[in-house]
Amino acid sequence: MSALVRLQNVSKTYPASGLHGPVTAVDDVSLEVNAGDIFGIIGYSGAGKSTLVRLINALERPTSGRVFVGDAELTALGERQLRDERKRIGMIFQQFNLFRSRTVAGNVAYPLAVAGMPRAERDTRVAQLLDFVGLLEKAHNHPEQLSGGQKQRVGIARALATNPRLLLADEATSALDPDTTADVLALLKRVNEQLGVTIVVITHEMEAIRSIANRVAVMDSGRILEQGDVYDVFSSPTTDAASRFVRTVLRDRPTPQTLERLRRVHTGRIVSVKLTEERGFQGRLGRIFAEAGVEWEIIFGGISELRDRSVGSLTYEITGADAAVARALERLQAERIEAVEEA
Repeated sequence: MSALVRLQNVSKTYPASGLHGPVTAVDDVSLEVNAGDIFGIIGYSGAGKSTLVRLINALERPTSGRVFVGDAELTALGERQLRDERKRIGMIFQQFNLFRSRTVAGNVAYPLAVAGMPRAERDTRVAQLLDFVGLLEKAHNHPEQLSGGQKQRVGIARALATNPRLLLADEATSALDPDTTADVLALLKRVNEQLGVTIVVITHEMEAIRSIANRVAVMDSGRILEQGDVYDVFSSPTTDAASRFVRTVLRDRPTPQTLERLRRVHTGRIVSVKLTEERGFQGRLGRIFAEAGVEWEIIFGGISELRDRSVGSLTYEITGADAAVARALERLQAERIEAVEEA
């Protein structure tokens, strides 16, 4: 696969203002997005995700580093050349950013009119796009007559108007309810599969990554902590910071508050065991516990599906003599089963 987007050691620092000193929103980031990817950039609010996406389409200039889209180095282009490159980059937003004074068709037609497309050709293109997103019958409605999900569909149609090769989605589902989110994510997946558009999804929501992304980067405090295949990053994070974030979004281990509640009911040792895709894994755990002479009970768990594969952990209460519990934990370690006793 060839890289469509490349960031090389990119940083963005905003100058001091008022009582605040300089702020580095993006800190020495390097990443590649391959043509055909749905690439998720995920992290907490304030991680630098939105600044990063604005660097990708050169709405922001980096303080240092280089940004490439295709063969073009955006960081080396003047504003006139950038306008031409941006025609091949679509963008959708959390708050839709539709023109209230224009109809649905008028919103989708706007970038085509700016590009100078003839009226008849423009009308045909708008009808094709509205049909693709399932809103052809709403062509003459105004945005205030639409639901949130319909508004985002209009935003997607408008972003696709100029046949972009790259679509940037900045928290595109954050303002939507879960059912509508699922519909919009399914539409983005169709855009990728049927139209061949590469998509970068900026989000703090696990559902967007779980549903459509094939690769992901975890971002925090302006830096990329980890990046790679979605399943690999979320099943086996390699940094402590990424592990904490993954536990938060997967919710596969009990929080301190949940642990406190569990301890009021369960008096044994509480151990969380990372799942693997090994056939008969839970049966193997049962044999280990039985041979060690302990009793066990599942008291908490979180299992998610990522790219049609399971990831997560189960939390057990283990009861028995101290020596027997120690044997069970030693046996888990000897068999390279990842287990953590909850403090």
